[in-house]
Amino acid sequence: MGKAIAITRLERSAAELRRLAVEAEEGAVVRRLLGIAMLLDGWSRGEAARASGMDRQTLCDWVHRYNAADVAGLATGARSGRPPALNDAQMAELRELVINGPDPEKDGVVRWRCVDLRTKITDHFSVTIHKRSVAKLLCRLDLTRLQPRPYHPKKDAVAQEAFKKTLPA
Repeated sequence: MGKAIAITRLERSAAELRRLAVEAEEGAVVRRLLGIAMLLDGWSRGEAARASGMDRQTLCDWVHRYNAADVAGLATGARSGRPPALNDAQMAELRELVINGPDPEKDGVVRWRCVDLRTKITDHFSVTIHKRSVAKLLCRLDLTRLQPRPYHPKKDAVAQEAFKKTLPA
């Protein structure tokens, strides 16, 4: 077996780490806290890692972070990633565009579909995205892809109500 992991930050007990794990909202942080609590209780690093759902080396890495920065070091850090396709101002403009609906003469459609919005985004913002990404953008804007049930513009609401009243039960 390898050398035991040295936990140098001993101001917190295993019981206190378990209490912090109960209060933690992120599942990964809970697993890390419980793994370190098991090590403080005297578990071997293999058993503690297996019980907390990680590899021995991963637990060792988290112990080093715990030693360096206490419980705050166990939080998952912010990840850099691909920047969003549209900035905040463009997203606000897209929201207004979707809410206002298309102009049939200008846009050539009577309702927005993801494919149509993709074309509009490409033309308006010079950004090419996949039609699935359009659906994700709509979701991020708290807009739904569902369309209201269509109705005929010449419908007669009074005639419909009169018809409903004459139907036998």
